[in-house]
Amino acid sequence: MKLSCLRGLWSGWMALLLVLAAAAVAEEAGEPELTADEEHELLFSENRFPSATTCANCHPVHYREWSVSPHAYAQMSPVFNAMHGAVVKLTNGTNGDFCIRCHTPVGMNLEEPEFMSNMDRHPTSREGVTCIVCHRQNRAYGKLSGRLALVEGSLFDTVYGPSGEAELKRVIDSPDYRVNPDPDRRGRAIHATAEPFFQLTTSGFCGTCHDVNLVNGFRLEEAFSEFKTSPAAREKISCQDCHMGIVPGENGGYARGPAACVGGRPHARPEECEASNGTPTADRKITNHMFIGPDYSVVHPGIFPHNTEASEMATIRQWLTFRHAEGWGTDEFETRVPEGYAFPEHWQFADDRYDARDIIEDNLELLDYAQAERKRILQAGYKLGALEVARATDKELAFQVEVRNGTNGHGVPTGFDAERLVFLRVTVNDRDGRQVFVSGDLDPNGDVRDNHSLYVHNGELPRDRYLFSLQSRFVTRMNRGGEREQVLAINYSPDPLPFLRPSTSSTVLTGRPLGARKHKQNIEPLGRRWAKGL
Repeated sequence: MKLSCLRGLWSGWMALLLVLAAAAVAEEAGEPELTADEEHELLFSENRFPSATTCANCHPVHYREWSVSPHAYAQMSPVFNAMHGAVVKLTNGTNGDFCIRCHTPVGMNLEEPEFMSNMDRHPTSREGVTCIVCHRQNRAYGKLSGRLALVEGSLFDTVYGPSGEAELKRVIDSPDYRVNPDPDRRGRAIHATAEPFFQLTTSGFCGTCHDVNLVNGFRLEEAFSEFKTSPAAREKISCQDCHMGIVPGENGGYARGPAACVGGRPHARPEECEASNGTPTADRKITNHMFIGPDYSVVHPGIFPHNTEASEMATIRQWLTFRHAEGWGTDEFETRVPEGYAFPEHWQFADDRYDARDIIEDNLELLDYAQAERKRILQAGYKLGALEVARATDKELAFQVEVRNGTNGHGVPTGFDAERLVFLRVTVNDRDGRQVFVSGDLDPNGDVRDNHSLYVHNGELPRDRYLFSLQSRFVTRMNRGGEREQVLAINYSPDPLPFLRPSTSSTVLTGRPLGARKHKQNIEPLGRRWAKGL
């Protein structure tokens, strides 16, 4: 009991110092000072859910990969937050935490409001699917659509991984690393124990969040269900094999190297461990934590990717006032600052702007790398096959193009396939180079010319009759019979009271609620479809 109390006191004092430092920075920046209750709450939550920036001290490679990943972007995404807010409003709040509990498991474990500004969320909460979301789980929850109870604890407490703690014990016992697993002593902090969690290496672990079923039986996302019946599953290829290996989207094997770099710079690149005065751990199988996918960041590059130096330098509100596009922090701008140019208080000094520019350039470089990886995974999933011409005369041309799914693990697109707009753009030019046919072009709003385009709806543009789209559609039942497509599966059409409620009849036989369904348009694993045009 005495040791437990001392441990808690030491961790508490360390966290309190962090809180006081943060309060001092906030006061200097002109932000409202935390109340005593807020300081104690922040102190308590730091001990419950450590931030990824803490993990970065010894795991810089994994942190850098994760920092630009869709997992790290899950809660930062303005697109997600706008859609989540719309769904909460349209369902009068009865949707609850259904969407957001996958996007910020830490926030929901902290009992934060379902809808609030990311700027006011706990720092670990806005990291989305952060380190402890996967490595502080010790139970196989199954397909619970992201409802997870994370194991709480400070940095010193147990983590859960694919293997045991043999290497961890070697590091703790070795004088080469100079680490401290005891919160009652000073030194470089490290978790004292690591336990194997069998499900972490299985596809079922991914299925916890990547099969999304609403309380009324509506099947919103079915990536894991598609995988379970796929050729990849029959060949014993896991989700991790394709999404945590060397080649994005392909079963191309894993890299080998040290899982940790102890004592180096938190943002050190893989090849920089020893050069940054760090000590690498033993080589082992290395999993890539970038989990690259089709989504990309639309937020300020000082805010995303996550960056340990960026979080130390400024708050989100302060980063939003840094006008990187105008060249702040570059010689070209700083040597020609117009007289009377007004800078925000936090960015008054040129040295600070130069430091901020270094962080932004590092983040932009990482975003470019992620963009290249994103292109690789899309090229792995979408393949163009044969072009077949059925008729070609002076007055008529009929042809079709083969579109194939290059993956054997799930459909393309997958996941939230009613949001993924994947379409084929086809143009035909005559011998003089004049365009005589186009399909898959965009209206002034950036939408394809289907029945969801306002320009088509208003009669200002014709509907694209030859549009080849793989976007699934939500279909809801009408009051007086019939069905209609909707952008969101909120069935305001048949229900005068927009409350989300369990289905009034069994969904075992139908596999879906009676009020709404999803018309899937994606291509099955290794499948193909023909796009036909004139």
